[in-house]
Amino acid sequence: MSKKVADVLWEMLAKAGVKRCYGIVGDALNPVVDALRRNGAIEFVLVRHEEYGVFAAVAEAYFTGNPVAVCGTAGPGVVHLFNGLMDARKEGAPIIAIAGDVESSIIDTSALEELNPYKFFEAASLYTARLVNPEQARAVISTAILTAVLEKGPTVLSIPGDVASADAPDQPTDFTIAAPAFVRPSDTDFEKLVRMIDEAKTVAIFGGDGCREGRDEVVELACKLKAPVGYSFRGKQWLEHENPNAVGMTGLMGYGGAYNALHEADLLLMLGTDFPFSEFLPGASVKKVQIDKNPKHIGRRTALDLGLVGDIKSTVSALLPAVREKTDGEFLARQIAHTESFHKLLQHYVEKGPAIKPIRPEFLAATLSELASDDAMFFADTGTACIWLARHIYGGKNRRLFGSFSWASMANAAPNAFGCALAYPGRQCIALCGDGGFTMLGMGDLLTQIERRTPVVQVILNNEKFDFVHIEQQEAGIVPFGVEFKNPNFAKVAEAMGAKGIRIEEPGDVREGLAEALAYKNGPVVVDAVVDPLALAMPSHSPFHTVKGFTLSFAKQVLSGRLDTVINEIERNVGIV
Repeated sequence: MSKKVADVLWEMLAKAGVKRCYGIVGDALNPVVDALRRNGAIEFVLVRHEEYGVFAAVAEAYFTGNPVAVCGTAGPGVVHLFNGLMDARKEGAPIIAIAGDVESSIIDTSALEELNPYKFFEAASLYTARLVNPEQARAVISTAILTAVLEKGPTVLSIPGDVASADAPDQPTDFTIAAPAFVRPSDTDFEKLVRMIDEAKTVAIFGGDGCREGRDEVVELACKLKAPVGYSFRGKQWLEHENPNAVGMTGLMGYGGAYNALHEADLLLMLGTDFPFSEFLPGASVKKVQIDKNPKHIGRRTALDLGLVGDIKSTVSALLPAVREKTDGEFLARQIAHTESFHKLLQHYVEKGPAIKPIRPEFLAATLSELASDDAMFFADTGTACIWLARHIYGGKNRRLFGSFSWASMANAAPNAFGCALAYPGRQCIALCGDGGFTMLGMGDLLTQIERRTPVVQVILNNEKFDFVHIEQQEAGIVPFGVEFKNPNFAKVAEAMGAKGIRIEEPGDVREGLAEALAYKNGPVVVDAVVDPLALAMPSHSPFHTVKGFTLSFAKQVLSGRLDTVINEIERNVGIV
């Protein structure tokens, strides 16, 4: 019996290391999924919503480094893949999307559920192919795989059902995935970098996700240069733990001495970061060097004195013996002292948390961090969940932190945690969910977790509003509007669906409730934590427009008859920074 094109597809994906395919089947995809069944080497994970499946795949692919497949059938199913593929592109996750397509004989006739995959996926996909002839199969499938794995991002294969079920040509399906190349700056640029470091009295480092493989080298360089190390949100999990020079984050979720360190240094080394908030980066008063393996990142966020293309591990490894050790530690000591002082302020609502009702989210997150295992994996929804992850969930050598940090989509945490629970059985996978995000996407596919008895712990910040949007509106100087809604008792909903539900309303029950959730291994848990809807978190450095916006918003609220709300918000955030 000859192989079908769909058989070749799954055979090649399995050889590439794909272990799972997330999605929903239907019409145009039926021949593809039937071949997946025949193949037997790749697990099919049926989800209730394609977007949930892609978010699960993104987290799995990001952490394992292996490609993961997702699928959606023609038209509406394919459209549901888009948001997750954008996340894969921004976070650098190797995803291969199998998109159902209309029969090849009716392409470009405005058929039911037809869309042009090239136009539709242009922003989200690194490579898009429409498989309209069996002779294409080996070439386009291998290109999709290699692009996803080597460039670390999503690719799309759009396959009409009649082509998927057609006989495949008798061609070998073997292919080779090259190991990642090590990239280093040219000798001329490298020598200039060494001179700049040696001539600078004080050096600061700001690192991002590009430090993932070179974490130890960056910390060693920082110690040699007496350089404080700040980090972006994506760099936190690599550069925070066991780093004596760590000074926290800058940006809207910033904490510690990072902002001051970056602005007070003579020379700033930006390592593997494409930090998008330029207003938090220093101006011309600080010399700036950026090193990144992606040439497109160089200099697009701030003007540079030197831009270098290179991966962080090999470039910093070469730097270590080349630069002179600095002996004056006063600059570093000052930034560390600032960081420690800010850390004490961060503990204000953690320490007072047991006596404050409604529950302070700072206290909830800090307790969760304390109770979770050393190799726990944390996932945060976009919004205030990210603030509490950044400030109160502490990383470690084997802990992992993830979210839609670069795309900022809602509702990612629960599916992210689900994907990693499948990829890393036995590890605690904890989703810090906004109530808006959980009701948007997480609640429906809680059923998927229940069916698989996947031990995902979902902690819902139940404050009955889009909290981060509420803060954004205040920063903009406007009266908050359109952000409040009513929630059910999520614990009771979870129990009705077949999951374990825990409702926490009293601060005295936080530790016991979270400990019970983390200890449960027989399936998913939903922790419905009723938290203070008026809790705020200001960055360690607040731009003038942010402070001005809050002041103006409070004034407008008072004038519109909301004096009680303003007073409550101020009272609830005494000691805020």
